[in-house]
Amino acid sequence: MGEFELIRNFFAAAPCAQGGEGVALGIGDDCALLAVPSGEQLAISTDTLVAGVHFADPCDPFLLGQRSLAVAVSDLAAMGATPVAFTLALTLPTVTADWLQAYARGLNRMAQSCSVTLVGGDTTRGPLSLTVTVFGRVPAGQALTRSGAQPGDLLCVGGELGNAAGALPLVLGQREAEPHIAQPLLDHYWSPQPQLALGQALRGKATSALDISDGLLADCGHIALASKVRLEVERERVPLSDALVAFLGQRGAERAALSGGDDYVLAFTLPSVELPALLADGWLIHVIGRVAEGQGVVLLDREGHDITPQIRGYQHFQESP
Repeated sequence: MGEFELIRNFFAAAPCAQGGEGVALGIGDDCALLAVPSGEQLAISTDTLVAGVHFADPCDPFLLGQRSLAVAVSDLAAMGATPVAFTLALTLPTVTADWLQAYARGLNRMAQSCSVTLVGGDTTRGPLSLTVTVFGRVPAGQALTRSGAQPGDLLCVGGELGNAAGALPLVLGQREAEPHIAQPLLDHYWSPQPQLALGQALRGKATSALDISDGLLADCGHIALASKVRLEVERERVPLSDALVAFLGQRGAERAALSGGDDYVLAFTLPSVELPALLADGWLIHVIGRVAEGQGVVLLDREGHDITPQIRGYQHFQESP
């Protein structure tokens, strides 16, 4: 099967590739054309997932299809953007129809869930890797960034942390658990739900934001650096799921939540005056600390002592000790 036949059979005909709001021209030409309304800006982000690094190989291609798009769309949520379109660059060691059909079904399910349209991409032969570029739109001047946190702001997250990291021993077949414990963790790993609506609700309210991909402490470091502030995380206030605590124990769950990564939950800073209205609107916001003068990220125990661990999250190209 040739490249163009592969694209036509498995991707161009998918429901998620049939156009949508903001897509003037989709798959079929040298470029797609996107229409951005007057007064809005285009938000763009690219994510690459590599077999054996970002996901187990082999794995369920349907679940991989969901995950590969969700982690990219989560970047749009972090900016408060509305999804418009995405492209897929797919590198495959071999062409297997069953694998491609399942992967395309998973990709399509997540695309329709996020209301984002497939508008193009590329296919090549080589070690399995997936590169997704997402495009969104946001009112000019209202994008959430990492650089606006102010001393006195609250440090918040949009949901429970650590579930995906907790799922990793299950994904790798290293451990087993009862279905009522395993399934919530596995669902979070394979099908994270980008917090698009929360990101849009935070426009004009949050002073900084990002999505947690490499671990809470590591990613909060990006806000601290960009905003030139110190973020103080209170360990006792970090939200943990019952399933995670049951699987890893309290301390293991805390480690997963603080440094495990793959959460794709929003972390953001917020003036305290903005919190009551957001809670009244039904947003499940957890306050886990505050912004202070200084620099870096510290983890505090119940008594306020600094208990910051040396390993704060995942880093590419980090040399082993």
